Amino acid sequence: MEKIQWTSLFYGWIILFALLFITSFTLGLVLKFLEMKEATLSWTTFIIGLLILFSCGMVTGLKGKAKGWLLGLLIGLGFTGFVFLVQFLGYQQAFSLSQAMYHGFYLIAAILGGIIGVNFSSPAEE
Repeated sequence: MEKIQWTSLFYGWIILFALLFITSFTLGLVLKFLEMKEATLSWTTFIIGLLILFSCGMVTGLKGKAKGWLLGLLIGLGFTGFVFLVQFLGYQQAFSLSQAMYHGFYLIAAILGGIIGVNFSSPAEE
């Protein structure tokens, strides 16, 4: 059971970073060729982030087949930790209060995705 959960986390993190790369590239192209206001970009990235973390939590829950809340939490914490490290080590800035709030919503989305993913998976074999 322990190996299955680490494998499911690995799948979730790989899909998470692949989707983040693809959406970042796409949003970069949109910004280059289209005119987009900062408020629109902020809401767009927030909603995309919620969808990505929800779907990655769901994939992890489907693969893990048990403890979806924990798997989703670990996916969300991995994402938050990665963003914090890039921001702190790359830009020497800590999280602001609004960023902490956004990441709280990201954690909730990943946890809900993990719970729903476990409920959609077939029962664990014992």
